[in-house]
Amino acid sequence: MSLLSVFAHLPLGEGFGFNTNILETNIINLSVVIGVVVSFGGDALRSLLENRKQTILNNLREADQRANEAQEKLSQARTQLEFAEKKAIDIRQQGKITAEQEKKQSIRQTQEDITRLEEVKQETLQLQQQKAINQVSQQVVSLALSQAREKLTKRLNAPLHASVNNFNIVLFTNYKSR
Repeated sequence: MSLLSVFAHLPLGEGFGFNTNILETNIINLSVVIGVVVSFGGDALRSLLENRKQTILNNLREADQRANEAQEKLSQARTQLEFAEKKAIDIRQQGKITAEQEKKQSIRQTQEDITRLEEVKQETLQLQQQKAINQVSQQVVSLALSQAREKLTKRLNAPLHASVNNFNIVLFTNYKSR
């Protein structure tokens, strides 16, 4: 509503007086204040609004820049996370492979130890058996010699002694002639 339209509704010729209609008075006063503010403060208000607009635009640009930086950092973090996850999977797989190799090596080593212990056991048994055989053989030979000596001393007389000596001489002579 312009100032002219307000004055157009006023009756002409009434003259100067007080307007007791508050609504009309407020509208007139408001239009006068707006006119004064626009004429005197318009440039300052436009300047303030333009500064505020530039500040808001700068803040938006900075916010966009920070958002882009944050997005870039997030992307880098995701890339690093993916790399770390792949590395963890590789380490886990390598650990499984290493554990399986260690297990096989341990089983193979245990089997070799068992085989070696079995061989040592068999060698020990053979050695002990041989010792026992030798000991029994020595005892048998010793007993046989003791019994032969005993028989010889009981039955040895001069004619038997002479025949044994002659027999040994013949054996020795045959042995020497070969």
